[in-house]
Amino acid sequence: MNFFSFQNLVKNQIIIIFSLFFFLLIIFFLAISIGSFKLSIIDLIKGNLSDLEKNIFFDIRAPRVFLAGFVGSSLALSGACLQGLFRNPLADPGLIGVSSGAALGAACAIVIGGSTFIGIYLVPFSAILGSLLIIITLFFITKNFSYSSVTYILLAGIAINSLAGVGIGFLTYISDEAALRSLTFWTMGSFEGVTWSWTIPAVFIIFSTVIWIMRFSRKLDLIQLGELEAYRLGVDVKKLKWSVIVSSAIIVGVSVSLVGMIGFVGLVVPHLVRLIGGVNHKYLLLGSIFLGAILMILSDLIARIVIAPALLPVGLITSAIGSPFFLWLIFKMRK
Repeated sequence: MNFFSFQNLVKNQIIIIFSLFFFLLIIFFLAISIGSFKLSIIDLIKGNLSDLEKNIFFDIRAPRVFLAGFVGSSLALSGACLQGLFRNPLADPGLIGVSSGAALGAACAIVIGGSTFIGIYLVPFSAILGSLLIIITLFFITKNFSYSSVTYILLAGIAINSLAGVGIGFLTYISDEAALRSLTFWTMGSFEGVTWSWTIPAVFIIFSTVIWIMRFSRKLDLIQLGELEAYRLGVDVKKLKWSVIVSSAIIVGVSVSLVGMIGFVGLVVPHLVRLIGGVNHKYLLLGSIFLGAILMILSDLIARIVIAPALLPVGLITSAIGSPFFLWLIFKMRK
């Protein structure tokens, strides 16, 4: 690639990033205003909302849409980072078992801690621990396989998802009625019942981790050349691995602890971002953040309006989008 081609690529990537950000703002305001109860953004700006409308906007709609954006960003960013670290295009938090590990950890906390004060704060900690253990396990299982051996990480993910499903099923069987309702919530993923008391701490943790992990974009580019070559170019490979693993575990664990298992976002979004703009990780990570937020907010909006006033689990929407894309990706890789 010559200098002028590189300049055009960077220019196109900047345009794509700003376009995604602009589209995210549009989707955000649409999601806030549209639903089983319609709200006017103009009336909100003018301060003409009734008490009921203010309650719906500030206590129900706004925290839900806000958290949906951050969860979508975190899952997409985690998928992009794991794909870069494993040098594997099929590394997705849900597909390779990371989300299942986080859900199993959260399920253990729900059954053991219940709704007590300790249980409330044990859930996100257990989810983070579960996702961290799964990522470390996957890393050691697949580290000696070749770059092209994508089958092994998929097989490991299938096994981990199955084991996590057994654990969650057992916990469901022994849980009481209150815990059973919460466990059902995890299995399909939903933003129902989100409040600011949960949203604000989660957003702070996710945002801090995202800022931290963006620092490794250049190093993720270099590790695509191979660990030995990256080390020769000055990359502390071991530190990079642990930084990406822990960061991904935190953002996936926090997301799953709040909204349950939502699949395919971390797989679909990074690939779409690569298709429209390129593969360098500075662009890829930032683009995944914006497109992940767009996809999740849009999926939640569809879940709210498709059978209004009833609500579909948002995990069903993302799976309906992601499953055909995954099949197309496998077919493309085979060709």
